[in-house]
Amino acid sequence: MANEIITEWDIVIRLGLGFAAGAIMGFERSSRRQVAGLRTHILISMGATLLMLLSVWIPQHFLQSGDPGRIAAQVVSGIGFLGAGAIIRLGNNVRGLTTAASLWFVAAVGLALGAGMFFAAAIAEAAGLITLFLLGKFERKIFPTERFKIMELFYKHCHPDTDEAISFIKSQRIHIQSVNIVHGSKNKGTRLRLLVGIPNNIDITLIAQTIRSLDGVAKIVIKEKY
Repeated sequence: MANEIITEWDIVIRLGLGFAAGAIMGFERSSRRQVAGLRTHILISMGATLLMLLSVWIPQHFLQSGDPGRIAAQVVSGIGFLGAGAIIRLGNNVRGLTTAASLWFVAAVGLALGAGMFFAAAIAEAAGLITLFLLGKFERKIFPTERFKIMELFYKHCHPDTDEAISFIKSQRIHIQSVNIVHGSKNKGTRLRLLVGIPNNIDITLIAQTIRSLDGVAKIVIKEKY
């Protein structure tokens, strides 16, 4: 197929398929309120398709021989800049990695469509949708993501028993990364500061209420880590 001259109908069909491939992937990302959504994925997919068409068309019309993969290689490396823009870090929380991967993936699908590899592009698109929709739900159920928070417990006494609170926190499948205890002078109380990873399927409000009811705890503060 690489030796066939690309016609205007080929261009329309391949760009149309590139539009559809980007729209399908972008719709899934937009439904999750990601920074790169429907329009971004469509533009990347169609742009990659167009560049692949160009890399095939130039040798057919201007050169006796050429490497159609040269422009495609630049697309693969250049898409990394857009992917990096989709990644957001808030303290220890990193968001956007899957969206960055989907941008890179939809560009590859666009390149395949531009080269006329319709079957390969269709299989890849189907596999990508299965990964985002089905495996995403499975992964969140089996391996819930964690939100990293700072949890501060203020005790009324200078030398309280902090083991009860720590044991309860661990029993709730909350991962404790670091512990810092600051003992106040005289009767100023004690502050227990924890860096914790809280699974998304855990009710933070209920956890805070239970900890607040423990013996000696005067106040509990849970905040983001930046």
